[in-house]
Parts: sequence; structure tokens; C-alpha cells
Amino acid sequence: MATHEVFNQVPPLVGHDVADDPALLAGLAREGAEWATADLRELGRLAGGEAAAEHGRLANEHPPTLRTHDRYGRRVDEVEFHPSWHELMRTAVGHGLHAAPWADPRVGAHVARAAKFYTWRPDAGHGCPISMTYAVVPALRHAPELADRYEPLLTARVYDFGLREPLGKRGLLAGMSMTEKQGGSDVRANTTAARPQADGSYRLVGHKWFTSAPMSDLFLTLAQAPDGLTCFLVPRVLPDGEGNPMRLMRLKDKLGNRSNASAEVEYDEAVAWRVGDEGRGVRTIIDMVNLTRLDCVIGAAAGMRQGVITAAHHAAHRQVFGRYLADQPLMRNVLADLAVESEAATVLMMRLAGATDRSVRGDAVETAFKRIALAVGKYWVCKRWPGHAAEALECLGGNGYVEESGMPRLFRESPLNSIWEGSGNVAALDVLRALAGQPEVRAAFEAEVGMAAGVDSRLDAAVHQLQVALDDPVDLEVRARRVVEQLALVLQGALLVRHGHPAVADAFCASRLGVDRGHAYGTLPAGVDFAAIIDRATPEVA
Repeated sequence: MATHEVFNQVPPLVGHDVADDPALLAGLAREGAEWATADLRELGRLAGGEAAAEHGRLANEHPPTLRTHDRYGRRVDEVEFHPSWHELMRTAVGHGLHAAPWADPRVGAHVARAAKFYTWRPDAGHGCPISMTYAVVPALRHAPELADRYEPLLTARVYDFGLREPLGKRGLLAGMSMTEKQGGSDVRANTTAARPQADGSYRLVGHKWFTSAPMSDLFLTLAQAPDGLTCFLVPRVLPDGEGNPMRLMRLKDKLGNRSNASAEVEYDEAVAWRVGDEGRGVRTIIDMVNLTRLDCVIGAAAGMRQGVITAAHHAAHRQVFGRYLADQPLMRNVLADLAVESEAATVLMMRLAGATDRSVRGDAVETAFKRIALAVGKYWVCKRWPGHAAEALECLGGNGYVEESGMPRLFRESPLNSIWEGSGNVAALDVLRALAGQPEVRAAFEAEVGMAAGVDSRLDAAVHQLQVALDDPVDLEVRARRVVEQLALVLQGALLVRHGHPAVADAFCASRLGVDRGHAYGTLPAGVDFAAIIDRATPEVA
């Protein structure tokens, strides 16, 4: 006889539209990309399907492997991936999540791309090469001849994997190789040397500690040229078809992001072409770094959304003590609190995407706003994700701690975005530099927040407290994290008051800006409209 009957188990979260996200869709229209709605919804249905979930699982259970030599002893430096990785990449490139916006003249092209990057998350690891390919274009334009040669292939919607001469391929991926063992984020401490050649190229000798996506076709890297730290373009394969002496020493054994390869690389007289002027490498590559920082915010916001809809789906189907979890008051508080955090991140992410799109088109005010808001968002949203992921996992109880739920993978991924492209301290100090050196930056931020003045007294009080903190020069660097946190909360509150659902805006201001605030998730004050908030985070499964 059967030993037991299986019941009261939650059905798989598949068969839903990931893009069916009220905050995302409202932001898409508000930031000038409503024309992309149909494509976004198509991608959302793919992302919420069983096939995508299975590809994400397989890509992580079969991580990349490094093959340094072939069977004959020849150096090949190849990275091999599971077929599911290639399927995820093929979908991402085919839907234009990489560099495609740079070839799209439509207003809102970068907003549409941000919304798609947020939506297509069956596996976060493959987003790394997608992000860097997007971000490489503005930096590469510091070398117009190189941009003319490679940009059409970087923006092409063709995934063409393999080690071949770049100009002979139908589409290219780009990576980034900046940090070294002795310096990390202090890239000015780099020791990789670049020697100029008679033909205008350079030869690089040195060791890079983190090279993201080493299977890419092209890389931007930093090295010390005669006149100082300089940005260079390094291809994996040279124009004559020979491999560039860029040796993959080992792949990193990482906490999360395991489906994506990260490598230590040695340049042994590697051929490189200068991008931008000698001695201005950081200023040149910062164009790329800023866009990958945007993707850090997008990825963290997407991870929060994935966590809260998984928790809400579980609570809607799991009974405990005779009632569904979703009907129990304390669980409703937790779910609503997670949903508020998620929506605040999404609204900010879409505002940053809009600022990026308008900045690309020459809007000086939006460029100034982006200068501070992007660093603020990078610090705060990425910092909030790990705690959010842990709480969402806990909503599933022991089931959430099991790999099959997908929540452990989400949790392991959550610390990465705060580290990538500069840890929390780097982002916080960047905010202080922007405020100190560019008066138009603070003016743009205050103008943005000022559009919500007089709507919510808690927000108005927080804005006043922030202004006092910014005007106090004493120990400002010591207080940097607290100040940036205030900037982030005020900005998120202002955006929600203006554009968010009233219940979400009220709950945010009450719990993040008001005096009645807890520290753990699930401490929203009484009177919050839990039902309206949770409903926006509960997916409809076919």
C-alpha cells in the first residue's frame, strides 16, 4: 500500500508572464518605450515558461569548464558551456538585450532594453556578457575607427559563439578585464604594461585577477602605457586567425553566478589597440562601467521581483494551521513589505533607464541627474537585495532551503551586484565626489525630488533631514553610507508618491521614512493596505 499521499504542495511557478509587472509596465510607458510592450510581453511569456526554467537550472548545474590545451598539447584557452547556456544567450541576443539599443534610433530604446533585461532572468549568470556587450559601445566610440569596425557586429542580433576572427563572425560579445591582484577596485595600481608598436598597436604584458566572460570576442582592459593608465581593446583572435596570447589561467570558483565564467588571465605580449588617449584610461572606461552599474541595479530589482513573486505564489497555495499562508496576517505583512521593497527598486530602475536614454540623446539635466542617481541606486538597491532574498526564501520554509526550489540559487546570486563594478564604499564615495565637484548634480537631484513636494508629510520631513545632512561638512566621508541611504530612500519615496500605486507609496513612506519603522521585513505598521500590495506581486499562472 502507498505510504503516504502527496498534498498541500505548491505547484511549480511556470506558465506565467514575467513582464506582467504593474510597476514595470507603467515605467515602460512613462519613460518613453510603450512601443516595446508587445515584444516585452512575448519575452515575459518565454521567461515564465517551463523551458526557460529548465535551461536556467541546467546552466547552473553544469557550469563552464576551462580547456587550456587540445589533445595535441596546443594552447587553445577555450571555455565550454552546457547547451542550455547557449539557449539562454541566443534568446537574450535575439531579443536585443545586449548592444542593440545603440543601433536603434527610437526614443526609449535603452528603456525598452532595460525592461527586457529585467524580464529575462531564468538564469542571472548569462546576463554578465550581455551587460558588458551593451556597455562597451560608448567606451569604444573613443576610438572611432575601432567603433566603425566592430560596433555593427556588437549590435547585431545574432549569437555566434566560438573562437574565430571577429570580423568574420555574424555577431560579437564583449568583456571587460580591469582589476589586478594587488589593487582590485584601485585600478590605478595596475601593473600590466603596454608597449607601443610601429604599426600603432600595443603589446600587453601582465596578469588580470578578474576577467568577466573570458569566452567573449573582444575585451576592454586597462594597462600602463608610457603616458599612464590607458584603455585598450584586446581581441581573442587576431586578424590573421591566430589566437592572441591572452592565456586563461583558471576559472574562479564563485559563491554564485556559477553558470558564467570568470577567469584569471595573463597577457603574454598580447596585441591591443588603444581606446582613447594615453593616461586617460579610467575616464575612457567609465562610460562602460556606468552602464554595467545600471545593469547591477536592474539585476537586483529583477532578483527582488523574482523573490517576492515566488514567495507570494507559495503563500497563495500552501495551507498551514488550516488557512492559506497568504490569508494569515503576519505573513501578509511580510509579503507586502517584500513587495514594497521590490516596487521601490523597480520604479527607481526604470527612472534610471529613462535618464540613461535621455542622457545618450544629449539631455544635460538628465545627465547630471544620472550622475548621482545611478551611484545612489547602485549602492542602495544592490545592498537591499541579499536581505530581501533571504526573507523571500524563508517564506517557503524548509522547501525554500532546498536547491530544487530555485531560492538558494537566487540567494547566492544576491550579493554579487553590490560587489560588481565597485563595492558599497566605492559607490558611496562616488556619490560624495559627484556632490562635491558638480553643483549641477545636486541641483538636478533636488529638482527631481522637489516634484513630489507637499504630497506626503513624511517625505517632506525626510527631504529636509537630507538637506541638513548634505550641508554638514563634518565627517561627511565617515557618514557617507548613511547619507547615500537617505538619498536613496528620499528618491524612491518621491518616485513612488508621484508614480506608484497609492497603497505602495503610503506603505513605503510609513515604513522607510516615517517614525514608526521596524528593521526586519514584515514590520509594516497597522493600516497598510496589504491586499492591494500583495495582489500586485502575486503571479497569474496559466
